[in-house]
Amino acid sequence: METFSMEFFMALGSIVVMDLALAGDNAVVIAMAANKLPHEERKKAIFIGTGGAVAIRIALTFIAVELLTIPFLQALGGLILLPIAIGLLAPAHKAGEDAHIEAAHSLGAAVKTIIVADAAMSLDNVLSIAGAAQGHFLLVAAGLLISIPIVVAGSSLLGAIMDRFPALMYVGAAIIGWTSGKMFLADGALGEHITNAFAAFGSAGHYVLPALLAVLVCAVGHFKARRQKAAESVA
Repeated sequence: METFSMEFFMALGSIVVMDLALAGDNAVVIAMAANKLPHEERKKAIFIGTGGAVAIRIALTFIAVELLTIPFLQALGGLILLPIAIGLLAPAHKAGEDAHIEAAHSLGAAVKTIIVADAAMSLDNVLSIAGAAQGHFLLVAAGLLISIPIVVAGSSLLGAIMDRFPALMYVGAAIIGWTSGKMFLADGALGEHITNAFAAFGSAGHYVLPALLAVLVCAVGHFKARRQKAAESVA
């Protein structure tokens, strides 16, 4: 594929569309991870975390073909997402007023969560985009640079909405749990076995594990949040 040819720009358009379509879950993670921070700290967390996540995504693209051959990799990514989703609903902190201050100023923790979660959720994205780019790294980099501002803006908007409607945090956690289940199903070593295990559900079997994990992270996160609230009221 020649650089800046018609084929190049058509491939670039498809990559930008894929970036935006596949970035919805990532935007939810970014918004939820930074949601406990003050406004200015939230902006920093989003920009720093997104920058680190993009750097990891570009690095992963170089080894996209090799990633396909690694067994249990997508399952590991899905496993990483589960405690992250639960932790976003019930972040660990001290009781009382000091807890709010500690959680609100944990810029480093928010950035770490964004980078780790995005890296785990980006495996499917990277492999899909690498295939569309046909090995042309400039296409991948250009597609990311075009879509980054849109993802960041979307994360900021989601954060503002969650401030107003905190219950939406559960929707975000459910999305992350669902994504975790889809990653287990896509794993080269485990996916077929998991699919066979739910074969009794017919065509709906492919959605059973994602749905179960979506419910699980919300239930566990809710339980932990209630227990924390009870401990704080006693203290």
